This record gives sequence, C-alpha cells and structure tokens, in this order.
Amino acid sequence: MARARGRIAGAISVFGELLITAGVVLGLFVVYSLWWTNVLADRESSRQGDRIRDDWANSGPGALDTKDGIGFLHVPAMGDDEVLVKKGTNTKELNNGIAGYYTEPIRSALPWDDKGNFTLAAHRDGHGAKFHNIHKIRNGDPVVFETKDTWYVYKVYKTLPKTSKYNVDVLQPVPEESGRTKPGRYITLTTCTPIYTSDYRYIVWGELERTEKVDAKRTPPAELR
Repeated sequence: MARARGRIAGAISVFGELLITAGVVLGLFVVYSLWWTNVLADRESSRQGDRIRDDWANSGPGALDTKDGIGFLHVPAMGDDEVLVKKGTNTKELNNGIAGYYTEPIRSALPWDDKGNFTLAAHRDGHGAKFHNIHKIRNGDPVVFETKDTWYVYKVYKTLPKTSKYNVDVLQPVPEESGRTKPGRYITLTTCTPIYTSDYRYIVWGELERTEKVDAKRTPPAELR
C-alpha cells in the first residue's frame, strides 16, 4: 500500500514538473512573440528607413526610386514613430516592422495619383506592432504621408472598429462603406482586431486635405510639430 502511494506521489511530482516546464516554455514564447519580435522588427525597419533617407539626400532632383519603399507614414494619435511604407502586404515584409500598400485583392492607389484609395496594412501586435494604437485615432485627426519631395496631409473622417477580415470593400477606390460616394484621394489603414488576435479587421479612413512641398530642411507640416 505504501509502495503504491509512493508511485502515485512520484507520478504527480513528475506531472507537476512537466506542467512547470510547459508554463516556462509558453511564457518564453509569449515574450518572443510580443517583445523580441518587436525589437528585431524595429531594428530592421530603422535600417531600411535610414537607407531610404540617405538615398533621398544623395540622389538630388528626379523621379522617386520606390524599390526600397515609397515614404513614411506619420500618425500622431498612434505615437511619434514614423512607419516605413513599402509595396505589398505579405507577412514576410510586414514582419520587418513596416506598413505595406495593397497590390491585391484590390490594388492600392498611391498618394500622388489624381484619384483613388491609398490602402495600407501593418501588424497590431508583434513584429514592430506599428498599428498597435490604431484605436486611439479619432475623426478629425491628421494622417501625414512623407515622400522625397511632398507631404500629403489627410484628415480622418471615419473609423470601423470591427469588420470581417474578408471584407475587401473597405479597400475600394471609393470606400462607400465609409460614407463616400464620389472619387477622391483617400487613405485607408487596416490591421487586426481585437488586440492579440487576427479574427477581424480595424479600419480607419481619411481624405486628402492638402499637399506641401518638402523644403531644404524637411520642415514637417503643422500637424507634426
């Protein structure tokens, strides 16, 4: 009888140790997913961003070279960080701590196009989490996009806190779900929601208010000062 109880106690002890080990492994995975991937992504996006700014400074007048990115997104409501924007929304690119503009299922317009919807995606958690604070954006807030020679100043006019991840209509050239019915120059920010999940999408829409030429000192527009 005592021997049987000893075996049971031993089995319980081993099981408990396994649970502790599993808990430690899970904890380390959470730290990696929500902290260390941010560190790595921030380093990479900073490296890529510095390269683009160096190219801008050294290339002089001429057409914009977009192979390494088209510019930087600034959203004061989300924080002070600038977000490098590149072509495409595949996971490999977004994991580098950037925002990508859509090439499918509906192709994004670009800020300098006469009409269309400049549609962007970025991670909300992990891998830089550039859109983590998207829920802090309010109607009337500025969203500024910076290129080599132009500041594009948008004003937010509508948010959609939750929609299906299959709802591609939010990316239409005229985003009618936002209340607009005529062609214009729009911007759309998209990311996952709720926080720490990818079940739905959070959407922010803005409309271009004005553009400003970049001066020699790259003085930011009033919305960023």
